[in-house]
Amino acid sequence: MSDTPLDRNHYTFCPHCATPLEPREVFQRVREMCPHCGFVHFVDPKVAVVAFVERVIQTVPEVLLVQRANAPERGLWALPAGFVDQGEAPSLAAVREVSEETGLAITITGLLGVWRDASAVIVIGYSGQVAGGTLCAADDALAARWFTADQLPPAHEIGFESTRQLIDRWQRRRLDSLPL
Repeated sequence: MSDTPLDRNHYTFCPHCATPLEPREVFQRVREMCPHCGFVHFVDPKVAVVAFVERVIQTVPEVLLVQRANAPERGLWALPAGFVDQGEAPSLAAVREVSEETGLAITITGLLGVWRDASAVIVIGYSGQVAGGTLCAADDALAARWFTADQLPPAHEIGFESTRQLIDRWQRRRLDSLPL
C-alpha cells in the first residue's frame, strides 16, 4: 500500500449511513464518496511545528538541535519539532515540543515560514529564545545539543527539509548580517 494521505486516512464505509464508499471525482479530485447520502471524505493534512531556538554565547550564535530517537529520520539531527494536537495553538505546540524534547522552556519570538513536506504534512516554523529549564535529551530525542555554525553536523546527518532550510538561512544570515 502506498503512503499517501488517502491510504493513511481511508474510510471503507460512510460514517453517516454505513454504505460502502466509492472513489468518485468530486471537486476536481478522486475522493471517497457515499453513493447513498453523498458524504464526501476529505483527507485533512497533519500539521507539525518546528522551533528554531538560538542563543548567543560571547558573541557566538548557537542553534539548538536534537538527535531523533524515532522514525522518521531516526539518528539524524533536527530542530525540535512535532505534531500539533487538536485544539492546540501551533505556537504553543512549538513551546511544548521544545520542552518535551530538550527540557528547555522557550518564548516564541517570530514566525519563520510554512512548508509542505514530501509526506503532505504542513510544517509551521517558529523562532524562539530560552526562558528557562535545563538542557537534556528527553521524550523522543537521543541527544540535545547547542551547535555553532562551525560545529554543525554534516549535511547527511541533518534530517528534514525544514531543518535544512532554516539552518541554511541562519548560516546566510550570519554571513550577510540579515534577519533569520
